[in-house]
Formats: sequence, structure tokens, C-alpha cells
Amino acid sequence: MPSRTYKKLVAQRFSDDFRSAIALEELPIPTLNPGEVLIRNKFAGINAGFDTLLCKGNVPYVNLTPPFDLGVEAVGEVVAIAQDVHTLKVGDAVATTVRGGGYREYQAIAANLAVKIRAATPEVLTLMPTGVSALVALEQVGEMTSGEVVLVTAAAGGVGHIAVQLAKLAGNHVIGICGSEAKVKLLKSLGCDRIINYRTETLDTVLQQEYPNGINLVFDCIGKQVFDTCVNHLAIRGRLVVVGFISEYMSNLESVTQPRIYQKLFWKSASVRGFLMPHFAEFAEEARDRLLDLFYANKLKVAVDSTLFNGIESIPDAVEYLLSGQNCGKVVVRFQK
Repeated sequence: MPSRTYKKLVAQRFSDDFRSAIALEELPIPTLNPGEVLIRNKFAGINAGFDTLLCKGNVPYVNLTPPFDLGVEAVGEVVAIAQDVHTLKVGDAVATTVRGGGYREYQAIAANLAVKIRAATPEVLTLMPTGVSALVALEQVGEMTSGEVVLVTAAAGGVGHIAVQLAKLAGNHVIGICGSEAKVKLLKSLGCDRIINYRTETLDTVLQQEYPNGINLVFDCIGKQVFDTCVNHLAIRGRLVVVGFISEYMSNLESVTQPRIYQKLFWKSASVRGFLMPHFAEFAEEARDRLLDLFYANKLKVAVDSTLFNGIESIPDAVEYLLSGQNCGKVVVRFQK
């Protein structure tokens, strides 16, 4: 073992500001209970919206009292196993999606919560749980079929670029919304049929002129005016799946005075549907296995943002970077060896 201690990131208080809510702790390397494995994390995925809301105390389905651990997805290497563990061995590469297991250098967890993978690479962080969420949201909530028009907001982000590819693999015409030329380039490489750079084009105008019959399925994680515009352009029996609202994670929710949304939905038999992965946990394992198969078969490309964040101390910078909207693909932190 290279060290007898390790660092982890903890939310010590609720705060609207992520940096003021968190602190670094240094602790002894965890000891193992029966059935557990010790994992040295190599990479952790950044989920800035969830991190921010969690530190505000605004995640209704978890009832936490500070201090609590942060981070979800990680990939790493098994460095020790309890005597009764036979499914994994020291040296195995594994992926984990345990809340509180991500923003730390070591984690001791039940062996059945670690998924053996071919190699501990950051690309896997995009598939678990980010890609799993995209697949389940599109298929189970969005009822995605083929031959439809599918619109993905924040299409060059960690979850968005996976949603784009899944919609294409299903045989759909895919519109991707992004905000830079670098993101346009990424979406072109993924086969996106129509790319709307909102900094150079107006979403409402493009949809009105080029898609007069409306959008069949919207995968939205932005919210605010983008959400409003997409609702206005839903097709007959169109579905809009809310997978987040990152435009409001850093601020108080905007108050809106306008006619109630049912008058827009009723006349089209359209619908707006919320999606939260914990409510669809029964679909996670099959979705995970299918995504890994697609990735290993080179049928699914994974984009990891090129900006380097090294060490647990860099996590606040990574969170702010993702929330700024600059990223192309999944934002990850590499832990020091």
C-alpha cells in the first residue's frame, strides 16, 4: 500500500456555494469488513448539477445531514479483498456508482457493488451511470422508436453526446443543440443530422422553418427558455423528457407568469415527462451491459473532455468548469498515483 492515509471530499454544511460547503479530509486507509473489497480510485466523473443541488440540500429523494461524502461514479483497481470474496481479485479493474464513493482516493465497498471492466479508463465513466441514464430516459420514459425526429439539448455534454448516438442507432433523425464550434465538430463526428449552435442561430426560428411538423421526442437537460421553446415545437403525440435543468442549478428557480402548460399539450396530445434514474433502477443493469457491449464493439463513441483536472483538490474547479458549459464530453478528475 503506497500510503496509510487517503483524502476524500466531504460536504460539511449546506450552502448555495459549492466551495464553501466542502472540505478535504485525510483519513486512514479503510479496513475491510466481510464481503468487501478495497478500491484505489483512478478516475472520478463530475456531476456538477447533482453536486451543487446536493450541497444546497435540494435533492428531495435523499435525506442527508452534513457531513456527508460526495461523488458517484469512479473507476479504479482492486487493491485488497476480504477473505470471503471470490468474484474479484487484486488487480481487477472495476467501476462503481455508489453515492459518496467518487470523490475519494480509496473506497471500501461490498464486492457486489463493483462491476468488473476490461480496463480502468475514464471512458467508462461516461457509460456508468451517465450513459445508463440516457438510455433508460430515452427508451423507458421517452418511448423512443425509430423514424422520428429527436432533439437533444446540451448535445455535446457527457449525457447529451451519448443520447445523440443512441437516438441515431435507433434509426432517428437527430437534432443536437450546442454552443461552440468545438461542440459542433464533435456532434458532426457523431453523425448528428442537424446541429444548432445557439450562439449563431435561433432555436425557435430553426425549428419553425425546418421542422414544421414538430419534434417527436425531446431530451432536455437545460431548462428555462430552451424548455419553453421545445414545448412549443412538440409534434402531435410528442414527448419531452426532463433529465435536468442545468440553467437553474446555480441560481434560484425563475418565477414565470404565463398560461398553464396544459393548453399547449392538450391540443397536440403531447406530454412532458420527468426522469430520475433512481425511479428506474430495475432497468440499470441491462442498460449498463448493453452500453458496455456497444462501446467494446466500437459502435458507441465516448467523448472525455480534454481539460485536465488532477487530484482531489481539483474537483471544485472541475465542477465550476462543467457548470460554465465549456466542456465537450464527460468531465473527469484523475487521482494522483
